[in-house]
Formats: sequence, C-alpha cells, structure tokens
Amino acid sequence: MAEYKLGEAEMQFAEFIWENEPITSGELVKLCEEKLSWKKSTTHTVLRRICDKGIFENSGGQVRSLVSKEEFFAGQSEVFVEKTFHGSLPRFLAAFTSRRKISEKEIQEILKIIEDNQIKS
Repeated sequence: MAEYKLGEAEMQFAEFIWENEPITSGELVKLCEEKLSWKKSTTHTVLRRICDKGIFENSGGQVRSLVSKEEFFAGQSEVFVEKTFHGSLPRFLAAFTSRRKISEKEIQEILKIIEDNQIKS
C-alpha cells in the first residue's frame, strides 16, 4: 500500500472531493471559497498537488478519486501499525486496549472481521 501524506488543509480538501465526487473543478473552487475562504488559484494549486500524489485526477474539468476514502485510511492505518508496532497487529491492539476497555460488542465485531478475513484467504 502506498503511503500518502496529506496536510490538514489537503485532508479537508480531499474530504470535500470524496463527499461530492464526481465534482467539476469549478464547483470545487466555489466550495473551497465558501468553506475555506480560498481563492481560485489556491484551490487549483492544492488540487494539482494532490493529483500529483495519485489520490485524485482532474480530467476534462471533472475531479474524481483514484483512491477511495476507505482505501486511503486503510493505507494510513497499515503504515501506522508498521512504523509504530513493527507491523504487529497484536501489539497495536495490546497498546490500544491498555488504555481503553473495549466492549463485548466491539470484541464480537473484531472477531467477525477476523473470521470474514480467514474465509476470504
């Protein structure tokens, strides 16, 4: 999984695209002007930057994602676990649950995810 790094403003911008895609670059300019008080040039600069990262594409004035929001966050999670816990999901879960008790419902959801992944393998 590729590691995509987005700053806070880029992340907010990406959220606008994911929530509204496909969106024209003109609509995106208006949305960013309204929500972020950005000028047209700022919107186009940020759009070009995140398109260069391979997350989105701007083709014929239509902006679409090349990486879904779910894929993006799954990749971010993989990178975090790899860097912080040397890829060990059990070490991550141990650290996470040492400070926060997980509910029986959450345990059942985690077991279901594990079971579903074993069936797919």
